[in-house]
Amino acid sequence: MFADAQWLNYPTPGTPRSRDGRPNLSAPVPRASNGTPDLSGVWQIEPPPAGEIERLVGPTVGALAVESDDPRGFSRYFFNILADFKPEDAPMRPEAAERFRRRGSEGPIINTESHCLPMGIPRASLITAPFKIIQSPPETVILYEADNTHRQVYTDGRKLPVDPAPSWLGYSVGRWEGGTLKVETAGLNDKAMLDAFGHPRSELTHMIERFRRRDFGHMEIGITIDDPANYTKPFTIRFNTRLLPDTDVLESFCNENEKDLRHLGVR
Repeated sequence: MFADAQWLNYPTPGTPRSRDGRPNLSAPVPRASNGTPDLSGVWQIEPPPAGEIERLVGPTVGALAVESDDPRGFSRYFFNILADFKPEDAPMRPEAAERFRRRGSEGPIINTESHCLPMGIPRASLITAPFKIIQSPPETVILYEADNTHRQVYTDGRKLPVDPAPSWLGYSVGRWEGGTLKVETAGLNDKAMLDAFGHPRSELTHMIERFRRRDFGHMEIGITIDDPANYTKPFTIRFNTRLLPDTDVLESFCNENEKDLRHLGVR
């Protein structure tokens, strides 16, 4: 369960406001001390058009909704990372496509979070649970409320490790290209999936994320995924997020209140 309004009645310092005191989300992009756009803040995926998730997943998806956690507000890419492709045009290698088909025919897909393991990226930013960006010149930290994980994106000029030990969130470095923060991530393990439908990732996966804050309250994110073990070519998803001012992320520990498996009929 995730809440949109947390730490109520504590205004975020530096937030531009209208005369009635409400945050002005269309105000100009704030700047960091070094002159780059400041991406800091609590962000949340913008909801999809009405009915989009029902058409993608099925009309019964609404039955999974609980207070402040409605899958109809998730991005379509959370469910299907290849949602922009027709099934016959999906850029999957034949052996990966066969494993994907076989897995889907064996019953409900059990994702990592059902076992209280990390969702991984990009899934943790594609649901209604907010994520927080804390930006400084040498590194940017991203905190995900969805599974209580964090990422460190180093912007101090270092390169990606040459032979990294695979991990859930990998290793990330970033640099500014104009007003866009470009983040490269490698060293991911193959334990997490790219989406709820079960599209896989491998240890060869390389991701490039581009964060561009359009104005004070809106940010565009593009993610290019290159995994030559499973896909015939790189592909890109793009989505928008909105700022949640005057709030914060909270801790979320799956082990304390895990309910997914019983709802899926799994023992």
